[in-house]
Amino acid sequence: MPESSKFAIPDMNAIVGSHDIVFVTLDTLRYDVAQALFEAGELPVLGRFLPATGWDQRHSPATFTYAAHQAFFAGFLPTPAAPGRHPRLFASAFAGSETTSPRAFAFAEASIPEALAARGYRTICIGGVGFFNQQTALGRVLPALFQESHWSAAMGVAGRHSTEKQVALATRLLAENARRTFLFINVAALHAPNRAYLPGCRFDNLDSHAAALRYVDGALAPLFAACAARAPTFAIVCSDHGSAYGEDGYRGHRVAHDRVWNVPYAHFFIPSPPPHSQGAAP
Repeated sequence: MPESSKFAIPDMNAIVGSHDIVFVTLDTLRYDVAQALFEAGELPVLGRFLPATGWDQRHSPATFTYAAHQAFFAGFLPTPAAPGRHPRLFASAFAGSETTSPRAFAFAEASIPEALAARGYRTICIGGVGFFNQQTALGRVLPALFQESHWSAAMGVAGRHSTEKQVALATRLLAENARRTFLFINVAALHAPNRAYLPGCRFDNLDSHAAALRYVDGALAPLFAACAARAPTFAIVCSDHGSAYGEDGYRGHRVAHDRVWNVPYAHFFIPSPPPHSQGAAP
């Protein structure tokens, strides 16, 4: 199967068991905004891990958070925005799959968190938007896939410092022990309302969307530093869907518009500490 992507498919069967895995979804982030900030040099943290051409443009499997994450956790991450059969990193086993390559980590369980837990991983969910808040029956569905789930209002869409709170919790949990870990974080800061990240802004717009991404980029730095100090890590960072800000009369998401379907995607390795470093996983 051809790889129509900036990112080569690593052998996930070699990664699972030997690496921590960190999956960060930048909820509602548009591809065009993410790429423009990368090209302007305004993503100094995430930009260190991206190729010279920036983010991979991909299509989300859904137009809103709940449906997109149900697909993600079953192995259907955003698909390269080009024709072809694109091999996947993870693949829940089922007959007739045409995108399960030998390099994919195939599993019999219903989801990636459950599959990794069955292989000895500690699985952690740090929620952001309402579908992860555990306050309702629906808000408990996705967190229930993990052994540990965390959420607070300060980490939600109304929390001005939400990403910092999420990262602080993540770094503390990573430091607790050296067990292989699958850490998932749903970053809420980009989701409406994001106008608080742009002083004087009264209504969410593309500029406040970009300002929120600048904030998130800086707030993620301690997470990547903690990963680098702890263990070899494979990271996936992407959006679950975009959001319209008036294009063709549309606003928001859960609509079939290009600005909603097109999302930024990246996966990369965070180098492990030297052998003599403390805290490295065995």
